[in-house]
Amino acid sequence: MIALLLFVANFWIASNATQPQQRVRVPYSPVFLNQARAKNVKEITSTGTAVQGMFRHAVSYGGTRSTDFATEIPEFADAAALARLLEDHGVVINAKPLETSAPLWETLLFGFGPTLVLLGLLFWIFRRAAAGGGMLGTFTRSRARRYDLTPSERVTFADVAGIDEAKDELAEVVDFLRNPGRYRALGGRIPRGVLLSGPPGTGKTLLARAVAGEAGVPFYSMSASEFVEMIVGVGASRARDLFAEAKRAAPAIIFIDELDAIGRSRAAAGDGFGGHDEREQTLNQILTEMDGFDGSTGVIVIGATNRPEVLDPALLRPGRFDRRIVVQPPDRLGRELILQVHTRGMPLAPGVDLGRLAATTPGMVGADLANLANEAALLAARRRHERITMADLSDSLERIVLGAERKIVLSAADRERTAYHEAGHALVGMLNPHADPVRKVSIIPRGVALGVTFAAPEADRFSHDEEYLRAKIQVALGGRVAEEIVYGVVTTGAESDIAQLTDVARAMIGRWGMSSAIGPLLVLPDRSHASPFPPADGPSEETRRIVDAEARRLVEQSLDEVHALLVAHRPQLDALATALMDHETLDETEVYAAARIQGLTNGQPLAPRPEEYG
Repeated sequence: MIALLLFVANFWIASNATQPQQRVRVPYSPVFLNQARAKNVKEITSTGTAVQGMFRHAVSYGGTRSTDFATEIPEFADAAALARLLEDHGVVINAKPLETSAPLWETLLFGFGPTLVLLGLLFWIFRRAAAGGGMLGTFTRSRARRYDLTPSERVTFADVAGIDEAKDELAEVVDFLRNPGRYRALGGRIPRGVLLSGPPGTGKTLLARAVAGEAGVPFYSMSASEFVEMIVGVGASRARDLFAEAKRAAPAIIFIDELDAIGRSRAAAGDGFGGHDEREQTLNQILTEMDGFDGSTGVIVIGATNRPEVLDPALLRPGRFDRRIVVQPPDRLGRELILQVHTRGMPLAPGVDLGRLAATTPGMVGADLANLANEAALLAARRRHERITMADLSDSLERIVLGAERKIVLSAADRERTAYHEAGHALVGMLNPHADPVRKVSIIPRGVALGVTFAAPEADRFSHDEEYLRAKIQVALGGRVAEEIVYGVVTTGAESDIAQLTDVARAMIGRWGMSSAIGPLLVLPDRSHASPFPPADGPSEETRRIVDAEARRLVEQSLDEVHALLVAHRPQLDALATALMDHETLDETEVYAAARIQGLTNGQPLAPRPEEYG
């Protein structure tokens, strides 16, 4: 851009600055003679019949206005009379040559001067670019951010809770950075690379920063996508610059987030589309840099990814990312510890029970719980509370899972239909011994749902048996079947329920081997890690038809059982729907009391978990 602007300036100066000043060309008579009689002619220069000169005041003629003029004296004009006229009015007359071009020195200065300046600037730019690491200068420099925080700003293991297994694995890395001599004396070598894998929000970035904070070493953080540019070779140059900078500051930690952005398997289908060469060169450079480490380098690379299964095998071999740590979602105790970390600076009311709240949030990770604590603080402030109460935390959880309450007015018919729909979900959940206990039922519209039924297990579940999965399908069908029994027709309100039960039924048949027609074979991919390109050795058309037929059989069988169950307990269905229309929201105790069913738990009602039926 700078070079282009300099070329434009050079062209303009060369084409305009060396041109003589623009003159207005006027006729000899009457304009020139009238200006002479009016004493507006200051001086003239004459050669033959051509006259150039200067007016005292600018004159306009033919669309041009100037004090410089030119004219032509006719051969038949009275030269003697013209001379007397000019002398009588004090006009300076000279016989200098006409101004046909600029002096030689001016032509050289304005014609070649800007070009020489441009060449000098380009030479200076190239010198700076060469000193900065290449023709592209700072464009190829690493964009990694270095964190040298004060002790009060550092993140340590005390700020990380609920993932003790991962912390224990990384404690050895911290000890090596603090006391490398102890390991070298015994011939040990710390892993050059540590790969943190796990679902989003589990705390992988926080763990990496905690390692640097505990060890007190510089921490370089960069996303893998920041390496890659459209220009091939830029990513590799940035990788070289990052590792060189970390080695100068050793001991240090390099943290590469979202490693799969450049570390995907080079043999995977779908590579290319213009970015393959750049990504592969960047990956090769990172592998080369990690191979160049020796035992005394003191630089440890920590990578993080949500998809470890797509990484290139070259990254995972010994000597590179040879230590792999899985960061899993926390269990109930871990969630309680995480909530304690995120609420330790908040004023909590005496009745707040973080353990009970943690028990009703299975599946939530650290980022979810941090958001929950923040939403509770904001809600308490809006309600003018001096302390955060359990109700604030419970309502914030509902807001996160379902969204804010919708201020819409339902007609009496829609309100009654919604009540029966949610009563159907709740009653099936309470009558089925394999289903999660019902914790709360509401017909207040939230998000896209007109009503919600919440269910939460007594303890964390790490595996699900066939009876539990069938119960989930039946509970999801409860709302649709209740509408059909009461009104004889079905509505679109069961759309999300149908999507949920379809996923469960197909996974039981095609992923978990719960059908004798398919057997223990994996014929459906995991959607969470699905590739946009179909696998070359996918299931046959016949196998897919069997999966669909088995899933349909399973759902239809569950549909018949739910229909028979709700018909047999129609009075309880009516009583529960009436209670919902009277109170809009029923907690655990009220739900079981309205349905005249003994609850499966004793104690106070719990906050909902992120498992609901609309």
